[in-house]
Amino acid sequence: MLQTDADPALATALRRVEQAFAAANPNSERRHRAAATAMPGGNTRTSLYYSPFPVAFASGQGQRLTDIDNHTYLDFLGEYSAGLYGHSHPAIMAAARHALDAGIAFGGPNEHEAELASLIKVRFPAVELLRFTNSGTEANLMAIATARAITGRTHVLVFNGGYHGSVLSFRGASPVNVPFPFVVGAFNDAEGAVSLIDRHRHELAGVLVEPMLGGAGAIPGTPEFLRALRDATEQAGVLLMFDEVMTSRLSPGGLQQVHGIRPDITTFGKYLGGGFSFGAFGGAQHLMERYDPGRSGGLAHPGTFNNNTLTMAAGAAGLREVFTPEVAVAHNRRGDELRDRLNSLFASKGVAMQATGIGSIIGIHFRRTPVTAPGDPGPAEPKRALLHLEMMARGFYFARRGYLALSVALEPADHDAFVSALDEVVTVHAGLLTGE
Repeated sequence: MLQTDADPALATALRRVEQAFAAANPNSERRHRAAATAMPGGNTRTSLYYSPFPVAFASGQGQRLTDIDNHTYLDFLGEYSAGLYGHSHPAIMAAARHALDAGIAFGGPNEHEAELASLIKVRFPAVELLRFTNSGTEANLMAIATARAITGRTHVLVFNGGYHGSVLSFRGASPVNVPFPFVVGAFNDAEGAVSLIDRHRHELAGVLVEPMLGGAGAIPGTPEFLRALRDATEQAGVLLMFDEVMTSRLSPGGLQQVHGIRPDITTFGKYLGGGFSFGAFGGAQHLMERYDPGRSGGLAHPGTFNNNTLTMAAGAAGLREVFTPEVAVAHNRRGDELRDRLNSLFASKGVAMQATGIGSIIGIHFRRTPVTAPGDPGPAEPKRALLHLEMMARGFYFARRGYLALSVALEPADHDAFVSALDEVVTVHAGLLTGE
């Protein structure tokens, strides 16, 4: 149980909701306890844990998930952005079945990888050549390694609140981060970032930035901040790396298209694999051609599953048949409309809440003042827990931290139902949500 002594009424409300949650999910609780005998905390992916225990799912179809206690949820989490296509989309399933039937471990090139690479190149002109990996984490590691190898410099500028993978987390000090020499700046502080780039220009290989912080709360980078990074890195001969693992879905060509900025290297992950494990890094030809294995003195980049047939086939089908540029524009417009409705709701109820983000990615925060940089999430944790469990009780699934990633399977009626349920929860607990 999440403990809080700050507000006795909030603690009482949360305790009551947690007890009701546990009573309604006995099979998930048993599974959690059994799993803990083989995995620390019954968990092999930290972000999926929440108190008192996470529900376990049995199946997914379209925009719905069913857990092992036979509760059905409208899925507003979208597998943390990897589930853009919803569950079991026919085009994705057909492509995966074709690949599965043909064979999945060839030990050589297959018919799908070049198509997926070409489809990504068309969407992202800054990516003239690319390489596949198995996750966004791996893609960012390779981007950093590429910058260091090509520039001959050692350091990388990152930003407070940035999350670039399980060993590249800057939401506080992480003792399991890779030991690259990092310089940590303040997100959305253009002047400070330019100063850091100038100060470290002789040792700085690259700048790695999410154009919108994802894990830290869907906080967009300002145009001024991102443009300052591009201008300062060009002047200093430092490589600019855009982590678009989450944000590539926010327009046909990601946030680099929205801002008109051409990074030197871009990293990808999440939905681009059609729901299977995926990552990629790519960029300017003069950088990426160093990975040409036919080139004398080229850089090596092996990886058994880099071109696994299921990911390559499903990813190509997703971009070719499902998330077309037209769909990307319409889908993100609907996300903006939902965000506006949420903020109108919070304002009408007088609660200290707001929704941030761009397009189909939304972050819910427990504060009134503008969110332009990550803050301390601790004080809001009991409120996050209360909102999360109350919405789950009403059949809506999203991340405990207030993160939503909308899938194309969600329908307008699903958005309406979400707003209605949130209205009910906020109304019931308005007295607990007025202060920051």
